[in-house]
Amino acid sequence: MTTDPLHFLNIPELGRRFRDGSLSPVNLTEHLIGRIDRLDAKLGAFRTVTRERALGEARAAEAALKAGQDLGPLHGIPYVAKDLFDVKGEATMAGTRLLEDNVAEADCHVVRKCAQAGMVLLGKTHTVQFAFGGVGINNDLGTPHNPWNAVHHVPGGSSSGTAVSVAAGLATVGLGSDTGGSVRIPAALCGIAGLKTTIGRIGRSGVYPLSWTLDSVGPLGRGIEDCALFYQALTGEDPEDETTHGISPHRIAPHGTAPHGTAPPSGDGLRGMRMAFCETVFFDDVDPEVAGAVRAAGGVFESLGAQVGAIELPEVAECFTFGKRDLFIAAEALAVNGHWMDNHFEQLDPVISTRLLPGREMTATDYFLLLRKWAELRRKVVERMGDVEVLIVPTTMITAKPVEVAGANQDAYREHNTKYLRNTILGNRLDLCGATVPCGFDGAGMPIGLMLYAKPFHEELALRAAVAFEQAAGFLGRRPDLSWAGD
Repeated sequence: MTTDPLHFLNIPELGRRFRDGSLSPVNLTEHLIGRIDRLDAKLGAFRTVTRERALGEARAAEAALKAGQDLGPLHGIPYVAKDLFDVKGEATMAGTRLLEDNVAEADCHVVRKCAQAGMVLLGKTHTVQFAFGGVGINNDLGTPHNPWNAVHHVPGGSSSGTAVSVAAGLATVGLGSDTGGSVRIPAALCGIAGLKTTIGRIGRSGVYPLSWTLDSVGPLGRGIEDCALFYQALTGEDPEDETTHGISPHRIAPHGTAPHGTAPPSGDGLRGMRMAFCETVFFDDVDPEVAGAVRAAGGVFESLGAQVGAIELPEVAECFTFGKRDLFIAAEALAVNGHWMDNHFEQLDPVISTRLLPGREMTATDYFLLLRKWAELRRKVVERMGDVEVLIVPTTMITAKPVEVAGANQDAYREHNTKYLRNTILGNRLDLCGATVPCGFDGAGMPIGLMLYAKPFHEELALRAAVAFEQAAGFLGRRPDLSWAGD
């Protein structure tokens, strides 16, 4: 039996307690709301707390369990949603006060999926303005505080508030989106786990878009086991998202036992898994402490029976050869947010508006040529990987830095943004899926992320390797000291 306090228990343990009667969804929800009330003034993770909805959903989950109606492993589990996800009756602000009147008339597809699984929505969390940034700074609505340091360090973006709330034990799991690393970067910088899914796995209708071509939805959790359980509940067709049509829910084969036979991949049995360090680009100019921790993970995988080698993927480098590649997301984002640029430019966060504006330099010809180039590279990289099932790389080039350093000026912001985004955005451009888990800490005590990439629609391989590492490496039990926040 774990000795963790309630707010740090994982989904399987909470489920066991719900079902043996030693804990109720209402008790847990009240505990977490009290924790939010006490700590979030310093952490700044929440844009809004859906207090009444949370208590109502918790009471319904508790009553259903007492009546013998068990909806599965997520029944009664509290979660948060990044403030891109429509929640009925709440504003979807996408990180800007300009959208404070953008009140959703209905829940988005994935929030409905969460309700169907019996989950409890605690609230909506802060994000970077328009979700366009890897640093996590929001000069409009506030930058969440990375829980691993009393000095205000960046949380990573753009799912910044979700990562902070989960890492600090204000929620069990959370919903994020990932266009260039927005699940994996904050997960890595905040010392938790995250999963970037293949586009088509999880429906995106009702999620405020950044880039229709690259946006994906993914879970964040303190451990990858929780991410795997959450992921399975979210997959399947979304009638309003054509990328999901014809794609069935992803049911990962269980290893071991859990309620309803939905246990995530076990760490047992990595024997024979073919893994490789990707030596093209991913390790270039990476901070030595980060590179060392990620390289050391290879020994853990070998001890678990995996075959660990190295591979060169020229296609990764080719992703950087097209002159206007960095304008792509900005160009698509302008299709959604151009009117704010035209009419309210001075009210926008300058670290975002200055990145959006160059998107107008991309011509239609450039845009379609880049789409074709990336499609070609995606085919080639899958072919070149051959029988390699999982790539091992650093999630980010550097760890979380103080806000006053990363956001000191536009040049500092751009430098840090590049170092946080480079390794993750390659996965979006190549349509790989990938999991990030903690693999160490730097000299300042800030977490280091290990990223495990798999081919498109092979999330089960990334998850299997991540669970195995998490169980063997011993970083899962590390918790931030939140005494500075009032814990």
